[in-house]
Amino acid sequence: MTEKSKLAQLKEITTVVADTGDFDAIAQYSPEDATTNPSLLLKAAQMPAYRGLVEDVIKSVTSGKLSSDEQLSTCMDRLAVGFGEKILETIPGRVSTEVDARLSFDKDASIAKARQLIQLYEQAGIGKERVLIKMASTWEGIQAAQQLEKEGINCNLTLLFNFTQAVAAADAGAYLISPFVGRILDWYKANTDLSDYAPADDPGVQSVTRIYNYYKQSGYNTVVMGASFRNTDEITELAGCDRLTISPQLLQALDDDYGLLERRLDPANTGDKIHYQLGGESAFRFELNEDPMATEKLSDGIRAFVADQIKLETWLRDIQ
Repeated sequence: MTEKSKLAQLKEITTVVADTGDFDAIAQYSPEDATTNPSLLLKAAQMPAYRGLVEDVIKSVTSGKLSSDEQLSTCMDRLAVGFGEKILETIPGRVSTEVDARLSFDKDASIAKARQLIQLYEQAGIGKERVLIKMASTWEGIQAAQQLEKEGINCNLTLLFNFTQAVAAADAGAYLISPFVGRILDWYKANTDLSDYAPADDPGVQSVTRIYNYYKQSGYNTVVMGASFRNTDEITELAGCDRLTISPQLLQALDDDYGLLERRLDPANTGDKIHYQLGGESAFRFELNEDPMATEKLSDGIRAFVADQIKLETWLRDIQ
């Protein structure tokens, strides 16, 4: 046993990010940053505690019904930014706000939406240095991030499942990537004969470890933020990663555990040199296609975010 919980030990070597839209949960665990997505916003918006925020947003868009798609889109943007504002009152760092997942294959529309979100934050008195724009790690999303980074709008490339996506994101100069751990494990459990993995053998852990080591070896500035955890073993195996975004349930489990936490990832110890050269768009698409796990989970993730976006839009219309 140690004097510090594993969460406290983790915070000494990794920036901890809260993966939730619940302000109370964020305040409880004192993370540096917080990240949201349509699924988390849907859950948070339906909590009675945040009904006033939702109603204020609707009133700011229209005094009547959300009668047009344009009004609804504006309402969704303002709701995301409204939650972002509240989150930023609780944390010292940044909040990630997601671009509509239906734009995942439209570079220009993603750029336009990102600019709109940043403008809404600026109208609320929040500078772009406190916001990360989240987009899926499609080819179009990565190219949109490259342009936005040139404009000083930092991006979080999410739904990242394989090495090809990670290298393309870093080559594009993305501020941060969110490689998913648990969803990778889910796929391997469902599509192979193995249903149980030792923590170090977890394919999601191995994926993030390889990306982290390659980034440090190559001198990339892009931040690696492991995401989508299924258990605390995945988190402790990635202790030392630049950032880890963790759900309130797993933050609590780490806070209750006073065992020793060992650093697993270290920029000074990245193992054997990793050699890799990514081509252009066609090579990216081919290599992604050759990886059935990444192809399926990227598509599944986009569809899930779109579904929750539509559920939230429907709910907003119905509560008026």
